[in-house]
Amino acid sequence: MQTALIALAAYLLGSISFAIVVSRAMRLPDPRGYGSGNPGATNVLRSGSRTAAALTLAGDAAKGWLAVWLTVLYTGQAPAAGLEAPLAGLCAFLGHLYPVFHRFRGGKGVATAVGVVIGIDAWLGLATLASFGVVAAFFRMASLASIVAAVFAAFYTYWLFGLRPVTAAVAVIVVLLVVRHRDNIGRLLRGEERRIGEKKA
Repeated sequence: MQTALIALAAYLLGSISFAIVVSRAMRLPDPRGYGSGNPGATNVLRSGSRTAAALTLAGDAAKGWLAVWLTVLYTGQAPAAGLEAPLAGLCAFLGHLYPVFHRFRGGKGVATAVGVVIGIDAWLGLATLASFGVVAAFFRMASLASIVAAVFAAFYTYWLFGLRPVTAAVAVIVVLLVVRHRDNIGRLLRGEERRIGEKKA
C-alpha cells in the first residue's frame, strides 16, 4: 500500500505542467498551440520569453527531484538502495508525459528526467548535465543533446549502481524519452531539426 501511494503521489506531482502554468501566469500563448506543440521549456522559449522558459525548466526539473527527495525523506532509504525512490522518480516522469491535469497531453520529459537523476545521485545528475551541455554547445540542438544525454544517463546509472531497481527505472525513463523524441529523430535524420532559440518559419 505504501509503495502504491508513493507512486500515485509522485504521478500527481509530475502531472503539474509548468510550461502551461507559467505561460498562463505570464499571459503567454499556450505552448501546445505553437512551435513544436510540446509543453516544455524549449518550446516556451519560442514565445520570446526567456524568463518563462527558465521558470518552466526549473519547475519541471524540481518536481522530478522533489518526488525522489520526499520519498527518501519518508522512507529513510537511500535513493539508489531501495525501490520506492526510483519508482517515485519514474512516476513523476510519467506524470509529466501523461498529465492527468492537462488531458494527458504532456511534454517530452527532459527537465523532469534530469531532476529525477539529480535526486537519485548528484554525480549521476552532473554527468548527465555535462553530456547534455557538450552536445548542445557543439550542435545547438536540444533534441539531439537530450537523446545523447539520456543514453549516457542509462550507462552512468549502470556503472554507478549495477543491476538494481534504480537502473531499471532510469532505463525505462530513457526508453520513453527517446520514444517521445521520435519526430525529432526523423527531423535530425533529414537535416530539418531547428536549433535552440530558432523560431518556426
